[in-house]
Amino acid sequence: MVIAALVVLAVIAPFTSSYAIILITHALIFAILAMSVDLLLGYTGLPSLGQAAYLGVGAYLTAILATQFQFGLDWTFWVVIVLGILIGAATAAFFGLFAIRATGVYFLMITLALGMCVWGLAYRWNSLTGGDNGIVLPPRPQFGIQLADDVTYFYLVFGFFVASLAALYALVMSPFGRSLVGIRENELRMRILGYDTWLHKYIAFVIAGGFGGLAGVLWAHTNGLVSPEDVILGTSVDALLMVVLGGPGTLVGGAIGAGVVVFLREYLSTLVPWWQYVLGGVYVLTILYLPGGLMGIPERIRRRRAEPGQPQEATKLQSASH
Repeated sequence: MVIAALVVLAVIAPFTSSYAIILITHALIFAILAMSVDLLLGYTGLPSLGQAAYLGVGAYLTAILATQFQFGLDWTFWVVIVLGILIGAATAAFFGLFAIRATGVYFLMITLALGMCVWGLAYRWNSLTGGDNGIVLPPRPQFGIQLADDVTYFYLVFGFFVASLAALYALVMSPFGRSLVGIRENELRMRILGYDTWLHKYIAFVIAGGFGGLAGVLWAHTNGLVSPEDVILGTSVDALLMVVLGGPGTLVGGAIGAGVVVFLREYLSTLVPWWQYVLGGVYVLTILYLPGGLMGIPERIRRRRAEPGQPQEATKLQSASH
């Protein structure tokens, strides 16, 4: 089903309008970010509010190298991709030394504080980041393919999204990924079984940061401007809510949630000036009535179909006992 949906998206997207292609590209980038959050929230049980920091460091690295060092042209585009992943992972490795020591709401608050530190650097370090004006990137690089074309760049982002989905899926289905689920369900039991739960959570934290850095590099080239607005708390909250909306612990749910949020936000903003309240209402209703997210709807339907038959079966068993 997922493969079929990806094939349909790859075939249909070029025949849509340029505006729709840009929106789809944005949704795919945020889908990578949301899947990195899902690795923490859905599989490890760590609700992070600092994922925007990794997107930000990847985006600022791309902008600084492209403007001040003319780095990001031709073949060096791929070097920047690698550097973006590495700086996102390195930032997460540093933050994880503080954050992984806490659990629950304390972990949430620590990641929030660390993410705001990155925002403060982006806002105050004018000589490097441009302050609140941000950094305007040069046109996208060309290395045999025309990345300045929105359709071509969409396919590039689509390729990175598919590769990220495949890599994360392989990770969560591996013994390491199953151990993360065990830690989420009962960390004490995993410790008793001999697992180093701190190290497992730390590795997952670093991997999530690497994918956040990748999303930042792609976002910088898509948006053409990197500013502190990319590192604000709202970006981390959006990524977290995308996972909740789509369905935690599914990976695909985070991607679906990213698509729904991006398109719903753009559509609602053209209808009403108070679209934020409508989107907030959608989040609240999802948490109250769809705790499993959109990916949990089929399971709820199966359960409801099974419910009418249960009383009849119980009656048959009672009559047979008599």
